[in-house]
Amino acid sequence: MIRSAVAGDVPVIHAMIRELAEYEKVPHEARATEEQLREALFGARPAAFAHIAQAPDGEPVGFAIWFLNFSTWRGVQGIYLEDLYVRPGARGGGYGKALLAGLARICVERGYERLEWSVLKWNEPTIAFYEALGAHPQDEWTVYRLADDALRRLGTAA
Repeated sequence: MIRSAVAGDVPVIHAMIRELAEYEKVPHEARATEEQLREALFGARPAAFAHIAQAPDGEPVGFAIWFLNFSTWRGVQGIYLEDLYVRPGARGGGYGKALLAGLARICVERGYERLEWSVLKWNEPTIAFYEALGAHPQDEWTVYRLADDALRRLGTAA
């Protein structure tokens, strides 16, 4: 049901990223190209990793893209889940849980102490799903982001 992605999966991963952006109501923000994904996932120095959820007939129905992070407090690496997506027709089939369980297994096997991700505050069905698995929101933290013009301004002022 869950397997590591291969380079041939890039077109379907790209398509599902576009579907996720539509679901999250920000299709204009999903600007990554297939070439960028191929390089990021399968290039000489991968920046991220991906897993594919497959239906029994082999059809890809979901994906997880993740990368390693590091906790200065714990002194070990962890996994940051950048995106988890299951196509609407496959939701409720256990694919999301299987993708998360696969990442949790990697954490346990490698001695990583955290599996973390973000979720949109309005996405109540997904929040309920995560909490049913035992995940807890980190309410005391607020995510900040520098991007686009603000990132360029700060980067060129240094």
